[in-house]
Amino acid sequence: MAPKRFQSFDDSSDRPASAGRVAALRAELVRRGLGGCIVPRADRHQNEYVPPADERLRWLTGFTGSAGVAIVLAERAALFVDGRYTLQARDEVDTDLFDIVHMIETPLHKWLEVNLPAGATLGCDPWLHTAEGVERLSLACAKAGGMLVPAEPNLIDAIWTDRPAPPLGPIVLHDLRYAGESATDKLARVRAELHKLKADALVVSDPAALAWVFNIRGSDVAHAPLPLAFAIIPIEGRPSLYADPRKLSNAVDQKLEDLAEIEPPEAFTRDLGARAHAGATIRLDQATAAQAITVAIEQAGGKAVRGADPIAAMKAVKNATEIDGARAAHRRDGAALTGFLAWLDRKAANGAVSEIDAVEALEDFRRASGLLKDISFPTIAGAGPNGAIVHYRVTRKSNRRLAPGELFLLDSGGQYEDGTTDVTRTVAIGAPTEEMRERFTRALKGHIAIARAVFPQGTTGAQLDSFARASLWAAGLDFDHGTGHGVGSYLSVHEGPPRISKLGTVALERGMILSNEPGYYKEGAYGIRIENLVLVTEAPPVAGAEKPLNTFETLTLAPIDLRLVQPSLMTESEIAWLDAYHARVRETLSPLVDTDTRAWLEAATRPLERIPFQSNRNPL
Repeated sequence: MAPKRFQSFDDSSDRPASAGRVAALRAELVRRGLGGCIVPRADRHQNEYVPPADERLRWLTGFTGSAGVAIVLAERAALFVDGRYTLQARDEVDTDLFDIVHMIETPLHKWLEVNLPAGATLGCDPWLHTAEGVERLSLACAKAGGMLVPAEPNLIDAIWTDRPAPPLGPIVLHDLRYAGESATDKLARVRAELHKLKADALVVSDPAALAWVFNIRGSDVAHAPLPLAFAIIPIEGRPSLYADPRKLSNAVDQKLEDLAEIEPPEAFTRDLGARAHAGATIRLDQATAAQAITVAIEQAGGKAVRGADPIAAMKAVKNATEIDGARAAHRRDGAALTGFLAWLDRKAANGAVSEIDAVEALEDFRRASGLLKDISFPTIAGAGPNGAIVHYRVTRKSNRRLAPGELFLLDSGGQYEDGTTDVTRTVAIGAPTEEMRERFTRALKGHIAIARAVFPQGTTGAQLDSFARASLWAAGLDFDHGTGHGVGSYLSVHEGPPRISKLGTVALERGMILSNEPGYYKEGAYGIRIENLVLVTEAPPVAGAEKPLNTFETLTLAPIDLRLVQPSLMTESEIAWLDAYHARVRETLSPLVDTDTRAWLEAATRPLERIPFQSNRNPL
């Protein structure tokens, strides 16, 4: 029997049901005396990917993206999404029910100030919003002449009659040969930070931080090996880990009991109150700790101090074992992706391959290693105009065949115990247009600018972000997403705090792994994105340098489609970088692929200046 696919192609947007569900929600609002409510895509941990039981926003609106929030008032409703999802939201959501609002252009709080009726109360679940989020919402409601109030139990849960049960994914140990540091040593580092912060305890609300510090992994959410649980780490004494006992085998339970007290989830708020009772100072992660946690501490007489979770910075800087694992995972993943690209080049030109065919074939190539644990996110496989939807997810309804003269954007990744991968390649199916080649080359120039960057220690992602955009800006073009995000070590593929974006204020440190993914999207026509993962490393010595310098090591290994490159737009040094990258790809991957793929790879990675543009079906 074939293994179950990691990705479903069912149309999970239940758009036709939205009208009845919105009506039921408005009836519940009337029953509770509320003027409206806010429905975030969130669970109690502010996860990017949430279990089915927490897909309240999808259930209500039909929107399937990973970031969004809805506000439902008595007479009006709006769905707020960022630039990645504006096209997708219009396709999935009934716009007779919901206005689609770009949350950057019109922030949620600004919309509330204008649209919340004076005297109205807006309900929110304090377990699904951070304390800072609640403060912003409260201020916006006050400016409108209304009031934000807690809504417990959750309003959606009250009307969602067939809501799935909470997940019970087993918790497993993450072996030291992959982690590179014992949980005991990690906990000691956390306590040292608590001393510096003058805090009596830390609440660990981010499942990725919890998994990292205790050297465990789980399977409560799709595509990220996360256990949904909380922990309290005191400055003195044993930590407490709050996890459903049904997730723990006897062996795992015994191992974890060497590190912490294992308690059921319902004991979490009780223990918070007990620790806070004596006026303790308890540190909370401002990005993931729910408002309800702050309330529990303050009602018991404690002091809730919000700030960055110290574990986040520790986990972002990979140790030598994790870095070696990342390199190994990318060699393995690169061989699989290259085998797939060779297969695609043989099969796609005659229109025989669909988006779903491509997703399934790529998963099969990755599975062949025997080491794939999951894909790291739902594969984005956009042919032609679907490629212009930044976070497009193919369904059986939207599935499109790859057609000659179009571009195919493929963004995918794998979860392996030694590392997490994320890579995007844009492939020409048949002959690309000159416009496609010009815009691809501009995105490539931005990619190379990031890859070659040399920057002083302390440089932030915001300072580098424009490197990726300069060539596009010169032509009056841009892309509406960040240039890069942090990546975990067999954890979340999107990991904070480092990122390369206009909002990236965290300094990039040696050992951090980030993506480098500029792009360009022409609505209704095609999408372009070129993504590799990069490791922050020490730069080669520079004569006369007055500061320590860093640069990037590119981890991802896979050919970039040379049919889409216009050499006339590139500098000699950019061409030299591309040739050197392809030489490294060829040298590293050739021993790992079969004979036919090796021949294809040889042609696909030849030096750029030796390849005249071809409009036929020759290899890349």
